[in-house]
Amino acid sequence: MSPPLEYIEVETGPNPRVSVIWLHGLGADGFDFEPIVKALELPPAPSIRFIFPHAPVRPVTINGGMPMRAWYDFLSLERGSGENHDQIQESVDAIMALVKQEEERGITTDRICLAGFSQGGVIALMAAIQSTQTLMGVMALSTYLPFNDKISANAIKIPVFQAHGRFDNVLPFDWAEATRHQLEAAGFPLQWHEYPMEHSVCGEEVEDISRWLSALIA
Repeated sequence: MSPPLEYIEVETGPNPRVSVIWLHGLGADGFDFEPIVKALELPPAPSIRFIFPHAPVRPVTINGGMPMRAWYDFLSLERGSGENHDQIQESVDAIMALVKQEEERGITTDRICLAGFSQGGVIALMAAIQSTQTLMGVMALSTYLPFNDKISANAIKIPVFQAHGRFDNVLPFDWAEATRHQLEAAGFPLQWHEYPMEHSVCGEEVEDISRWLSALIA
């Protein structure tokens, strides 16, 4: 069993009643999205606990085997066959351990939202579709589902916020579109957003996330 993930924790006020577990992309760390808390400008109540975990450091094949923070090894940028599937599952299990931790701290799973950018979004999506408990929602930012046949008919259909840049030169736009169609076909209520950007997050996207998350919390 892998050791528990280290993470950064930011609370918007005392006695949080909502948790957001937000996963960074390849080569970054939990600090990457810490500034999003203020940028979202969410209502003061209820208080929210943001958790930004750090991925383990591991060699990444597409980067010449260089060790970096990664949720899984990328063998090649080929959807469905370029990922280390065992490491994806290990990371999913580690994120679900954080969900369980939040439950033990008094926050029910239907008040826990997962979010992830790029590689982190893969893990957030995979955790969401595998969860046996109802989560509040999942944010899939500039990301994709690596498997074409892994959404069980029994998957709990939680709200999805999916966003992607039309000019993404890292994870192609059509990967996101394929993921969108896959989730919609499986019955997930999905809010789709596309932006004139590359592999990043833009101001308009932050505003859209804020509206979506505020509505879920309310």
